[in-house]
Amino acid sequence: MADAILTSTLEPSAASAVQRAVGVTSVMEGSMAVSQAVKACRPAVISAYPITPQTHIVEFLAKMVADGELDAEYARVDSEFSAASVIGGASATGVRAYTASSSQGLLLMTEVIYYLAGTRLPVVITGANRGVSAPISLQPEHHDSQSLRDSGLIQLYVENAQEAYDAHIQAFKIAEDHQVLLPVMVCMDGYILTHVFEPVTTFDQAAIDAFLPAYDPIHYLSPERPMTFGPVADETNALEFHYLIQEAMQNAKKVVEAVAQEYKTTFGHYHGGLIDCYATQDAEIILVAMGSTVSTLREAVDQLRDEGLKVGLVKVRCFRPFPGDELCRAVQNATVVAVLDRALSMGSQGVLAGEVKAALYDAPHRPLVLGMLAGYGGREVTLETARDIVDRARRAADGSVIAPRVDFVGLKPEILASTRIQNGI
Repeated sequence: MADAILTSTLEPSAASAVQRAVGVTSVMEGSMAVSQAVKACRPAVISAYPITPQTHIVEFLAKMVADGELDAEYARVDSEFSAASVIGGASATGVRAYTASSSQGLLLMTEVIYYLAGTRLPVVITGANRGVSAPISLQPEHHDSQSLRDSGLIQLYVENAQEAYDAHIQAFKIAEDHQVLLPVMVCMDGYILTHVFEPVTTFDQAAIDAFLPAYDPIHYLSPERPMTFGPVADETNALEFHYLIQEAMQNAKKVVEAVAQEYKTTFGHYHGGLIDCYATQDAEIILVAMGSTVSTLREAVDQLRDEGLKVGLVKVRCFRPFPGDELCRAVQNATVVAVLDRALSMGSQGVLAGEVKAALYDAPHRPLVLGMLAGYGGREVTLETARDIVDRARRAADGSVIAPRVDFVGLKPEILASTRIQNGI
């Protein structure tokens, strides 16, 4: 396993000039940034089952444990189902626990993730986003994580390696807040973020310990305090259990925002709370997206603004709980909202687009919402892709075209025709 840190580009004294906490900036792989953050959060238990493109994260953590840099129980398990079960059992004893997975691995965890939320166990998971087969794909999509949207799992989506580092430290604080006590997954696009090398500023252990104190559980298993996690609930009380999870999700909105602001005050980094708005105040066309695509779109907005087009961007950072009210306020002055999706709910529409439309349904002002599958299957989203989407939005706004419910950006008709012929359609 290659060393993921290349060069030091910022001395602690320089970092402290712009941030209250001392930071050191190095060029490192996105997976190393995550492992550095997890290490700094001092988990007592880490479970690992490798799956591309998550593998480097748990490899780096394994080396840290083996080298004595991290005091944690490292469990190499036989499947992702077991990985989720191990951190669930560990968390139930009152300790901090972590794992990571991708694609089919996250789907194999599904049953346990519902359990983790239902039993209010505040573990943290990294979701290295990757397409779900078939066809087999190693490319980034959001099907794997978004398929868990109904489980009670809080989901944060990051756009670069620095945010991946920062978000994991925030994730433990969000999960363990006594108003929340739910699992949190930090989602990062596979390869684009897990395997990229970027400058990342990491912070000293003392500052992180002050920001993230030791886990303080309310209920936990011990020989002296036997209890049941996940008891049978029939029709007399199942509703109330799920109401409390929904209530915790609503509480999480305030906590996500508060933790993001506290992190900004402490470390000088802010990537948004529930959402992050860019040039939206007077925007007529607003792009809505999640994950690594956001960085490209921000550059596209700058270029289009220079050309006189009033274009803005809303980054959805927290997908669950969904920031519906915040989104409505952000786009209230827009004419058109174009939503870029990396996941399609088959037979319906893009997953994020459906969420945006639902949020806007009761809004006093409802802009036209266009659902765009862009970056689907790992296809690159370029500045030209963004320009094309804005052009489609402009034509839809003036009535030149009637936008489909799902617009497949970059679709190749020749492949469709060839496949249909082969299948005798």
